[in-house]
Amino acid sequence: MGFMKKNGFKVGLLGLIISFYSCGAYNFSGADIGTATSFQVNFFQNYADQSPGSTIVPGLDRDFTLALQDMINNLTSLSLTGSNGDLLYEGEIVEYKVIPMTATSDQRTAQNRLTMSVNVRFYNTTKDDSDFERRFSFFYDFDAAASLTSIQAAAHEEIFERLTQDIFNASLGNW
Repeated sequence: MGFMKKNGFKVGLLGLIISFYSCGAYNFSGADIGTATSFQVNFFQNYADQSPGSTIVPGLDRDFTLALQDMINNLTSLSLTGSNGDLLYEGEIVEYKVIPMTATSDQRTAQNRLTMSVNVRFYNTTKDDSDFERRFSFFYDFDAAASLTSIQAAAHEEIFERLTQDIFNASLGNW
């Protein structure tokens, strides 16, 4: 009986070691960073006013850029750099608008939707065929009686979390 316990333990330990090695350059977040050691997030300019119905919100560009940097920094072991990053993220905010979603029986707006879209270009200098340019979009629904400024902090938190997670998954979630 002791022989089986000892061998079972060794086999289990061996299996655990092999599973870690087979993961290669993946982090516990599932990020496939390959041989990259650094990343760079260029400032996302706000061009939302070029889209019909969209508005410019001061500071949105800075806040979104920082949110994307924080997401990648928190989920990988990569170092943030200002230039020559192995991974490069850049793009623009291309939409930021509120549209009515539902109406009451007397034809008044009951709910509004804030939508934000960003165009992202991703370059990976360490891995061929992983570069892309894509548009990412997400929304936040809120009561029409509420002002945009009163819900903006909560809306930005939810929208940024979803957009940055989608960008992260598209760029580093290749497993």
